[in-house]
Amino acid sequence: MGLGNCAVNAALADTAQALVGRGKGLLAIDESVSTCNRRFAALGIPQTIDMRRAYRELLVTTPGLGEHISGAILFDETIRESDRHGTRFVDLLVAADVIPGIKVDLGAKALALHPGEKVTEGLDGLRARLDEYARIGARFAKWRAVIGIGDGRPGMACIDANAHALARYAALCQETGLVPIVEPEVLMNGDHTMRRSGEVTHAVLRAVFEALDGQDVGLEAMILKPNMVLPGLDCPEQGGIDAVARATLACLQRTVPAAVAGIAFLSGGQSPELASARLNAINIGHGSPAGRSPWPLVFSFGRALQQPALQIWRGQDANVVPAQHALIHRATCNGAALHGSYAPSMEHGPPLQMAS
Repeated sequence: MGLGNCAVNAALADTAQALVGRGKGLLAIDESVSTCNRRFAALGIPQTIDMRRAYRELLVTTPGLGEHISGAILFDETIRESDRHGTRFVDLLVAADVIPGIKVDLGAKALALHPGEKVTEGLDGLRARLDEYARIGARFAKWRAVIGIGDGRPGMACIDANAHALARYAALCQETGLVPIVEPEVLMNGDHTMRRSGEVTHAVLRAVFEALDGQDVGLEAMILKPNMVLPGLDCPEQGGIDAVARATLACLQRTVPAAVAGIAFLSGGQSPELASARLNAINIGHGSPAGRSPWPLVFSFGRALQQPALQIWRGQDANVVPAQHALIHRATCNGAALHGSYAPSMEHGPPLQMAS
């Protein structure tokens, strides 16, 4: 087994710290065209490239976005786009003190000879794509692996295949000068218990860090994007918010090396309010003597940040400002959760004012 890259590029480590070490989190707006169209269709929004561009413009031009958002994960279509005045989205983000990033995997496909299991593809040609994204202005990247639970799954073949792909992706990113966000997501789908979720998450993270070490990935210049340890959506016993925090912290403390720059939780289909409450409890536990850990614990949410804004916007220009208010509200709630100061009462207070 390798000893890792002891000479991590200082600029990469600085970028990683800028993403997770400033008391802010990440906004994931990296949905594929098909996923974005599906969400538009559910709200009666036309599924066109112009409407997708208009929606992403709404997000990246939200006043005050950089107060609680450190980085934005974009999709291939989005990182190439400009606003209605011709200013590139990448430049708008940089001006708002938000670091641009890019999703680079090509999605989860069926794993051969393992029914029901998936492996994420996209390594072929990745070096060239990373070079192009870096030239466009990306400073970090993201790759998502999906691990399902149920009917004897996951098997070690699935865990190892995804861990290996994540590690090779991370090494290519660092070679190119991009900070890799490593996202091994244990899915919430199913009726599994919180204990089973913890067991699988533990096994997945151990395999991922063994693979990262084998590829000499510098941990100080990478970010882990894991799931919280949650029971399946169909499990009759969901457990309390504090129980989720304890199980999540215990799993991370046993599996994640201290050298990792930071941990940015995915929301994974949780409601916006519940994701904020659980993130808050994790950070309260993180600050206690029993839960103290070496890495910042932030958020990298997609739907849990975007969905309220999308539901308000519905493709109407007249709804842009109220939708932006909804986005800032969620960013503010999650920003408070990083300090353990989120409270449900924040959801019912007076509207938050955006920066001018």
